[in-house]
Amino acid sequence: NPAVSGLVFDFLRDLLLKQTDERTQHDRQERIRFAMKFQQATSPVTAKGVEDTAFYIYNRLVSLNEVGGEPNRFGLSLAAFHKHMRERHAHWPHGLSATSTHDTKRSEDVRARINVLSEVPQQWKAHLSRWSKLNKKHKTELDGQPAPDRNEEYLLYQTLVGSWPLAPMDDSQYRTYVDRIQNYMTKAMKEAKVHTTWVNPNQPYDEAVRLFIEAILDRSNPNAFVEDFLPFQEQIAQYGLVNSLAQVLLKITAPGIPDFYQGTELWDFSLVDPDNRRPVDYTLRRQLLESLQRACAEAGEDRRALARELVAQRADGRIKLYVTMTALHIRRSHAAIFQKGDYVPLESQGSKRDHLCLFARLHGEQAFVVVVPRLVAGVQPDATRPPVGADVWGDTWMTVPSWRPGSTYRNLFTGETLMTVTQEDRQTLPISQVLGEFPVALLEKMS
Repeated sequence: NPAVSGLVFDFLRDLLLKQTDERTQHDRQERIRFAMKFQQATSPVTAKGVEDTAFYIYNRLVSLNEVGGEPNRFGLSLAAFHKHMRERHAHWPHGLSATSTHDTKRSEDVRARINVLSEVPQQWKAHLSRWSKLNKKHKTELDGQPAPDRNEEYLLYQTLVGSWPLAPMDDSQYRTYVDRIQNYMTKAMKEAKVHTTWVNPNQPYDEAVRLFIEAILDRSNPNAFVEDFLPFQEQIAQYGLVNSLAQVLLKITAPGIPDFYQGTELWDFSLVDPDNRRPVDYTLRRQLLESLQRACAEAGEDRRALARELVAQRADGRIKLYVTMTALHIRRSHAAIFQKGDYVPLESQGSKRDHLCLFARLHGEQAFVVVVPRLVAGVQPDATRPPVGADVWGDTWMTVPSWRPGSTYRNLFTGETLMTVTQEDRQTLPISQVLGEFPVALLEKMS
């Protein structure tokens, strides 16, 4: 506001930063009280300006537009990740590790999918170009401008890729999904405050975007967009499932206290509230949990058949529940190692070494090793096949914490016992065995 004198801001700066300038104790208390009130105001103001405005406008890769996120930072290097985890272990071991909350803009599984787009930029670009041309006829011109604009259309396509259900939808379920997307885009546009807002709604613009979504998702007649979209989306979704499994295992085993938002025990493709506050079928989750517990009891130590079944039927979500259940059980039964144990990055060698994140948790004589894949699109070109087995991992191997030749580790997801091989005075395991049946691994040192 040009009518506001700059002296006002100089005064505020001095009041907040020069706490030693007070003349009396009363002055000091007044300054501190003001500074604390100011701090209380900055959080909601920042949230409204950044998370609830800028994050709905800057749509380069919307999985980065999360509460507490940095949209200009595309992930971390492995070295930076390990450095951050060691610092967290040293200074904030009891910090909450939350991947979905009531306030997230997209659920953890939606973000895990959208992240895959950064691995296939040329495919993504080609599809976007086709979709834009196919759907141009469905736009409405308002005041000489198309509705939706290109930025909103780009947000919509990312949203569809991230939230499309895994299971086929009947007409009623499809109608519900289209309604969800329309409601989401209405909220996103009003939060962005570019063409419409909550305070000053632009009804013609809002309706034009709703009609656009209705038209491009119409499946009552042949639809070139949907026919081109679905195969690409299914490919991204399969890679996204592996990302999600890696994420949940890291959350449970890395430094920090893992947190689980309602419904995320299975695959959850919810968007921002109120979408992520829909009723959760806890009866189903209890039934699946009890079924998995019975299956584990019947299988005994050898869970390979169960692991293969869960991988083959991964769309039903039981595989995520199984990883969560197994890792949390181990975390509870070995609380000391996960709360106090050292965090040690592990090395790997071979052609696929850059596609792995590896670390150990050590406490006394106990050791647990975590193995998760990363950048899966680059290691398994066929998205329909999970990244497991020798044909995927080939010559890649990892170092494990042991100095004794022929040490043994047990894979807690499959029950397999793996024996180390000595290479260059180190004890190693081939990744083709570690990830031979299951896409992630939690290994317990036995001897």
